Amino acid sequence: MLRSIFYTKGLETIMAGKKANGDADVVIIKKYANRRLYDTCKSTYITLDDLAKMVRQGREFRVVDAKSNEDITRSVLTQIIMEAEQGGETMLPVNFLRQIITLYGDSMQAMVPGYLEASMDSFRRNQQQFRSALEGALAGNPLAELAKRNMAMFEAATSAFRPGNAKAKGDAAADRIAELEAELAALRAKKP
Repeated sequence: MLRSIFYTKGLETIMAGKKANGDADVVIIKKYANRRLYDTCKSTYITLDDLAKMVRQGREFRVVDAKSNEDITRSVLTQIIMEAEQGGETMLPVNFLRQIITLYGDSMQAMVPGYLEASMDSFRRNQQQFRSALEGALAGNPLAELAKRNMAMFEAATSAFRPGNAKAKGDAAADRIAELEAELAALRAKKP
């Protein structure tokens, strides 16, 4: 389905695909020359932040150029990512970006989108399994909520005294992921 979003040409094709697929929940967003985005379902102008919220909510949308009717969803999604990266919410390591750039024009370029999509799907499934396992482990314990709050307060208090407290958000996130993976491994080891 995502591939059809990016390869569809023109608003007519989008609308025909919508009717054929029964895809009535896809919101059409028009982008005007002045960079304004117009939500055709709500009949209101929106921002890139609104589109990012729609993505997080799992709402399907297509962005089309208001003048040419060309599907520009890919470039608008890329713009959302770039603005998030520039705003200090870095998630894409420089080395990863360099590797992506080197694959443009390479004989393997056609395989990269499918590989990245499958990798992200796998990551999402693992993330959900981890959350479910963690919630399941804490659900049977009446003191779990108290323990979580105490641990959060303890971590907040000790972080002020740790050397290198000013490390980058990306490093802190990587450390947190490693901690969560270790907890998951411990939980799996306890299961019979």
